[in-house]
Amino acid sequence: MIGAHPDDIDFGCAATVAMWVHAGIEVTYLLVTRGDAGGYDDTPRADMPALREAEQRAAAKVVGVSDVRFLDGYPDGDVQAGHALVRDISRVIRQVRPQRVLAQSPERNYERLPASHPDHTASGEAAMRAIYPAARNPFAYPELLTDGLDPWSVPDIWLMGHPTLNHYVDVTEAVDHKIDALRAHVSQTSHMGDGLDTMIRGWLGENARIAGLPQGRLAEAYFRTSVA
Repeated sequence: MIGAHPDDIDFGCAATVAMWVHAGIEVTYLLVTRGDAGGYDDTPRADMPALREAEQRAAAKVVGVSDVRFLDGYPDGDVQAGHALVRDISRVIRQVRPQRVLAQSPERNYERLPASHPDHTASGEAAMRAIYPAARNPFAYPELLTDGLDPWSVPDIWLMGHPTLNHYVDVTEAVDHKIDALRAHVSQTSHMGDGLDTMIRGWLGENARIAGLPQGRLAEAYFRTSVA
């Protein structure tokens, strides 16, 4: 899972992750920033990165994820899909060697603009450039080969927040884990109170309706593709 900020993964796919972990799938989180521009209270800005990192680790624990990684040097609010970020994501892909990468959409979703925060689209673009062609290309970023990281091809790609959705996961039994994970991001969600539960169930209920699932079911939605 690749996200721009702490809480992005939990808003986008935490219930799906909880189901994967329950099924025995190993999951790694990669966060591009530490969310230093976030928060809704008077927490000193200098304290925010460490606070949000701790919140993300706590949220990951809720859904059973222990491998949580953060990149360094990418400030919240100024993520650019340049060579440095593509290289750093490629490095982690080669380290982890995943069968699937779930990332944010590089395409803006005009019906859900908060999902298309500029950091989200930049992180998504860098992730896609890393998946194809950088991580699989032995001649891209030769310093990775020097570090002993052989090329790796990712066969399955899922994007969250994409304007076109073609894959739905019934997460009805895991939605409480998603909400608990989001509540672990105290600096971001504590002001929402019971409204968080209502909002999440509303989103996921609409996804389930679009997917044609029975009434009362809940779903997370993605654009799923692959590299031939």
